[in-house]
Amino acid sequence: MANMAGGGNVQYAERPRSMKKSFGKLALFLKPYLIPMIVALLCAVAATVFNIISPDRIGRITALITEGLMSPDGIDLAQIGQIGLSLVIMYGCCAVFGYAQGWIMTTITQRACNRFRKAISRKINRLPLKYFDTRSYGDVLSRVTNDVDMIGQTLNQSLSQMVTAVTMIVGLLIMMFITSWQLAIVAVATVPVSIILVLIIVSISQKYFKQQQNYLGAINGHIEEVFSSHNVIKAYNAEDKMINTFDGINRRIYGSAWRAQFLSGMMQPIMTFVGNLGYVGVCIVGGIIAIQNGDVTFIGVITSFMIYVRLFSQPLTQFSQVANTMQSTMAAAERVFDFLEEEEMSDESGMTAKLDSVKGDIRFEHVNFGYVPGKIIIHDFNVDIKAGQKVAIVGPTGAGKTTLVNLLMKFYDVTSGEIYIDGVPVSSLTRANVHDLFGMVLQDTWLFEGTIRENLTYGKEGISDDTLNKVLKATGLEHFVKTLPHGLDTVLDDNTNISQGQRQLLTIARAMVENAPMLILDEATSSVDTRTEILIQQAMDNLTHGRTAFIIAHRLSTIKNADIILVMKDGNIIEQGNHAQLMEKGGFYADLYNSQFDQAEEE
Repeated sequence: MANMAGGGNVQYAERPRSMKKSFGKLALFLKPYLIPMIVALLCAVAATVFNIISPDRIGRITALITEGLMSPDGIDLAQIGQIGLSLVIMYGCCAVFGYAQGWIMTTITQRACNRFRKAISRKINRLPLKYFDTRSYGDVLSRVTNDVDMIGQTLNQSLSQMVTAVTMIVGLLIMMFITSWQLAIVAVATVPVSIILVLIIVSISQKYFKQQQNYLGAINGHIEEVFSSHNVIKAYNAEDKMINTFDGINRRIYGSAWRAQFLSGMMQPIMTFVGNLGYVGVCIVGGIIAIQNGDVTFIGVITSFMIYVRLFSQPLTQFSQVANTMQSTMAAAERVFDFLEEEEMSDESGMTAKLDSVKGDIRFEHVNFGYVPGKIIIHDFNVDIKAGQKVAIVGPTGAGKTTLVNLLMKFYDVTSGEIYIDGVPVSSLTRANVHDLFGMVLQDTWLFEGTIRENLTYGKEGISDDTLNKVLKATGLEHFVKTLPHGLDTVLDDNTNISQGQRQLLTIARAMVENAPMLILDEATSSVDTRTEILIQQAMDNLTHGRTAFIIAHRLSTIKNADIILVMKDGNIIEQGNHAQLMEKGGFYADLYNSQFDQAEEE
């Protein structure tokens, strides 16, 4: 499914990779939290140990009661009271250690998730533009939210459960063999069956958990796409198509999630069945031993073992639950680490060249470029632009106009050749330095939730209201802003009624506030009416005076006063000159210019 908002294709199914590799990466990431994690796990062990010892005390109470019923001296209530008090202390210690373990793990979990999100946030700013051109935005967001939350849930619950389960199994085995080796053998005989069944289920269900995470990212991408393009979908009556696409992805999620949850859900009844077999075995064998030995107090041992068997089934069940969660977690961790390990923009720490003030001379020298290796779309591009010139770039869709600007802004690196600003190669300048040299207005308007003042002064500090009012007047927004209830301090959000044209005017005003030495206007007037366009053109003439400006336009009437017009086709400059020269030549530009008026007359 092509993504209109984010671009690229989402891969719904992906072969699961090694859980060990993902677990190893996760362990390295959590290394800074090793000491508090050890403390938390020791607390979990301590709580479990007290929980293991307590059944022996209960068995002793049962034995004392049984023995007292058979004895003329009656039941020894004093000794029972002492044992009961020790049980209260044990259970109290168990609760304290459990609380400490939970508090520590919750703190570690939130800090680790916070660190994950910070790492992802920093990574986003280091990724090249081509990554987002080939990925769904929703899939990226899913890695930040769903996948990180899944990892956090596992850290908070499953890790301590696993340690508790291991401690419980080891401790119970020791206690059972100390109490009665015969009954211990009976209880343990069911363990291999449980382990084999769990391993079989885990090996089958792992791929479905991985698919579930991938499909979840895909459906997030689709939903983000639909919401951001809601008006277009309604206008073209594409609701059914979008619903069908959603249903298709949703069915895939249903299929993988159903299989994953069904298989993991089988673990609980299997473990319950195996545990019940243990109960039956202990009762039968224990009864036989009590009858053969004639030892009535052995009932206390059987009572203890009934608790042991119940406790013994808990860690096995926990293992099955942890195995279920761990599969989803490793799939989520794999997706997060895949993102964090994506190829970043080239390192610029060694670059020392810097342009603080420029005249605006720009030269493209034998520039070649392709988005995909081996597929060149800009071919041996050469042009020399003098400082202060207003340069219009025109041509049919796909000619390479926006690509040219992306190269100039260093959003992409040229495949070969070089771009020079005032004789300095762009490749020797940092991206931040290049971006500071240009003010940019894109065809796609972008405003964030905040006041008009904050949107206009984006990235700038110390801008006076007088400057802002002059910019608003130059763009024809002065009256609009004055009519708003709070003027410049009006918050722009989903509830603010603002047209697409006004949004574009605000982005143009933002570029004016930027006051950069060079300008790039990519279809900056595409969403405004003709009268407003004339006002903007006048403002742009004032704004671009003395500055090198690049203007991409489809409406050729807006760039007639450009100093030089570059006519592009198939990645090449086929014509260049001013409007009068190109019209007199009667070539491709003249055909483009006249065709607009021919279409207008036909309408």
